[in-house]
Amino acid sequence: MPAYRKASIRELTQAAARLDGRFVQGVLRKDSDSGTWMIGNTSLDEWVRRDDGEEVTVILMSMEEGRPLEKRTCRTCGREYIGYECSHCREIRYRLRGR
Repeated sequence: MPAYRKASIRELTQAAARLDGRFVQGVLRKDSDSGTWMIGNTSLDEWVRRDDGEEVTVILMSMEEGRPLEKRTCRTCGREYIGYECSHCREIRYRLRGR
């Protein structure tokens, strides 16, 4: 898998964590004994039960997808970038906010 894709997925999970979101990472499989879907050793039923009755967004992305990410043009600075946001503008935004 292209390193840009993996790095972009990790950036997305870090952004979710900054918003007090949760994520789980591991191999997706169906447990043959219980019939429940598992990611690593975490049961998805138990993992989502915490937010039962709330409006949620679930994003499932394969870490093994071989398709390369497209180059995009930043609508702010005009630079080309790969990923979900322009790294140049992100760095400037962090610097201006004192992070």
